[in-house]
Amino acid sequence: MKYPAVLTFDTILPTLGDFDTIIDARSESEFALDHLPGAINCPVLNDAERILVGTTYKQVGAFEAKRLGAPLVARNIAHHVETLFADKPRDWKPLVYCWRGGNRSGSMALIYAKIGWPVVQLEGGYKAFRAHVAAALEIAPPLDLRVVCGTTGSGKSRLLQTLHGIGAQVLDLEQLAAHRGSVLGHLPGEPQPSQKAFETRIWDTLRRFDPARPVFVESESKKVGNLRVPDALMTRMRAAPCIAVQLSRQNRVRLLMEDYAHFSANPATLNAQLDHLVQLHGHATIDAWHAMANDGRIAELVDQLLVQHYDPAYLRSIDRNFVLYPQAEALVLDDIGEGDFLAAAHKLHAA
Repeated sequence: MKYPAVLTFDTILPTLGDFDTIIDARSESEFALDHLPGAINCPVLNDAERILVGTTYKQVGAFEAKRLGAPLVARNIAHHVETLFADKPRDWKPLVYCWRGGNRSGSMALIYAKIGWPVVQLEGGYKAFRAHVAAALEIAPPLDLRVVCGTTGSGKSRLLQTLHGIGAQVLDLEQLAAHRGSVLGHLPGEPQPSQKAFETRIWDTLRRFDPARPVFVESESKKVGNLRVPDALMTRMRAAPCIAVQLSRQNRVRLLMEDYAHFSANPATLNAQLDHLVQLHGHATIDAWHAMANDGRIAELVDQLLVQHYDPAYLRSIDRNFVLYPQAEALVLDDIGEGDFLAAAHKLHAA
């Protein structure tokens, strides 16, 4: 009889990229919370079915739950074979996993093995993968980090994107967190991932870096939006050499107007975010900023936010949190054009 191979995550990790498809057999809500990088969701039981089977197990018994679940599992697996995988050749090699026990992924893997595909089942499922990620992130990454510092609007994110574009190693925590890292940093139409998914993205990025080459990262705080940066990584970042990006305030206002154009189009959304600053600046100041937003005086508002809120906060925190900032390498940008960031990126990448 033909059975699937069952391997641990540590065994699979070095060859994770060799699998043709990584299949998450859990329900859609479990998958949405977090999953292995590159996985696709093929539920053996969807959310509603999983609740039904689980309720039957608790209220009636294991046998009845299995009798109820078996035809659901069989139909769902058949649907995936007939649709998503109907054209897969004999040598198609999938990796299949579920939550922990292996009942869902085991059912799928067994059928795939019977078909003749060289399927592998992940022992311990997502729980084993999650334990690996959590343990890995508890250790400071052995990387040559270079922290890109600078006041709000100085172009740090654009510089990181440009560095990535020319082949430098970049850890863009704001991109991984789907947030620009400030009270106004929410990206319209793009919710932040879960904390677990954020950590998976960080782990997957870090593991691909060459330790012999520098890794550029922005001088983030401990939280990016609602998400926490792992403590070990943050400790390593705060002890790393710094690069101080410098850009005139006039150009910073221009850059922020470009990056936050969605607020100009929707002053009500901007004002709702400004309300979070009432405790720091008082109702009178916030009311004045609301008026600027409503009147379309966005450039004036941005300038005041820099002077009264962002710059003082930055200056209070940067020296305290990044110990090598006083010795930072200065990187002066004359303008915010593509060529300016490209020249700066090449200068850093060549150093």
